[in-house]
Amino acid sequence: AASNKESLVTLEDGLHEDEQTIKKSRFIGLATNCASWDDAQTFIASVRADHPKARHVCFGFVAGVNPVQERASDDGEPTGTGGAPIIGAIKGESLSDVVCAVVRYSGGIKLGAGGLIRAYGGTARLALRVGPNKVLIPMSTIRVSTAASNAGCIYQSIQKYGGTASGE
Repeated sequence: AASNKESLVTLEDGLHEDEQTIKKSRFIGLATNCASWDDAQTFIASVRADHPKARHVCFGFVAGVNPVQERASDDGEPTGTGGAPIIGAIKGESLSDVVCAVVRYSGGIKLGAGGLIRAYGGTARLALRVGPNKVLIPMSTIRVSTAASNAGCIYQSIQKYGGTASGE
């Protein structure tokens, strides 16, 4: 895990995808960067919509610093065999602000708890390693109230530091 002195790293923008077949079950890993749980839920819903016949869609989400947010789902798989290994893969790759979903199309052969853990965690790592990473620059929201004569300076500072203005 990243300490306060180390930079946080996330995935480059876009969808990162890879897959593998284990004992006739097809596992598809899909990962993207996202800063909020709402964004993660939207991504997971789109994965479910894209794979309506999938047996399971397990996911892991890690974001933020102090506190770190983590969410996971086994989606009907035995407890701890889907979401937890995906979270482990995200942390193992030292990433933050990432959601990773693993879609399983069952091949009819039981994998057992250990097999599922290896399959979900391994597929997640494949997807997380596909694309390049980027350093995550922490952002803060600030509210500024000033005379209109200072607006030019404020907008210059916003542009200089890659910020955005809203609710003017």
